[in-house]
Amino acid sequence: MAKTKELSKDTRNKIVDLHQVGKTESAIGKQLGLKKSTVGAIIRKWKTYKTTDNLPRSGAPRKISPRGVKMITRTVSKNPRTTRGDLVNDLQRAGTKVTKPTISNTLRRQGLKSCSARRVPLLKPVHVQARLKFAREHLDDPDEDWENVIWSDETKIELFGKNSTRRVWRTKNAELHPKNTIPTVKHGGGNIMLWGCFSAKGPGRLIRVKERMNGAMYREILSENLLPSARALKMKRGWVFQHDNDPKHTARATKEWLRKKHFKVLEWPSQSPDLNPIENLWRELKVRVAQRQPQNITALEEICMEEWAKIPATVCKNLVKTYRKRLTSVIANKGYITKYLDKLLLLTKYLFS
Repeated sequence: MAKTKELSKDTRNKIVDLHQVGKTESAIGKQLGLKKSTVGAIIRKWKTYKTTDNLPRSGAPRKISPRGVKMITRTVSKNPRTTRGDLVNDLQRAGTKVTKPTISNTLRRQGLKSCSARRVPLLKPVHVQARLKFAREHLDDPDEDWENVIWSDETKIELFGKNSTRRVWRTKNAELHPKNTIPTVKHGGGNIMLWGCFSAKGPGRLIRVKERMNGAMYREILSENLLPSARALKMKRGWVFQHDNDPKHTARATKEWLRKKHFKVLEWPSQSPDLNPIENLWRELKVRVAQRQPQNITALEEICMEEWAKIPATVCKNLVKTYRKRLTSVIANKGYITKYLDKLLLLTKYLFS
């Protein structure tokens, strides 16, 4: 049977007023268009409790005792990857039989909800310390110094794929705590590979790497594209080149080539994509490419080149302008991955590595 509409407070008070002036339950019901039983129930409630307001309802008792709540909360705090099935079994061994939805509701009341674990670079203690060192050493660098940096990187783009996730129990704003993330290795696969660079003045060159890249190929890419990009961007004298610590980049032959070309290279902490603003440009590019839905590799490459060239210089300028905030975030997060990587995560019908 469907639930009937609750009487308004004014109607309930009117029933009591009519009763007090001597009218019968039947007469009140006819006057207000209510059932006699409804009128009688309101009057009895008023006589017993001296009010017509809704009384507190006790509701069903919690299926999980306070002790049980503490136990499962402590369990997921220590290991956020604990499943609801694991918690159901833990409680059953303790003598409490519950369902998975009950587990979810209980943890939600404790401020915990099941979320997809963020995928972040694997950080070892040496990485964490190097990131902290970099952030502290450069925190007070003037904005002009960052504007004189050419940022570079490689990325891969796939046409199709699936996104594998894992869920963890966490509190709000704790998505980047190391216990709540899944370490990944950069470049997990894809159909085309790109190398690109940019500065605060705009995008530099973008090229497709058609073969497996090695040190010699990387040096050839720099030889053919880095200086032309610097000239096109009208970089000031003494500009600085940034690339990460990929083995191709840190090879002895590459370092020697950079030294002979008199390039200043920014010393870089490993496993720090959130410190490289070009990652934001890759995201911008991938969003634009996904919206155009290329159907084959040739179209994918063409669209990447077109959309890269369309990225406004103001976007590049703003990324570099706020660089100090990235350093502050690294320090505040004690060297671990910051929100700047979280902003790069995007789920679309495409999978981009």
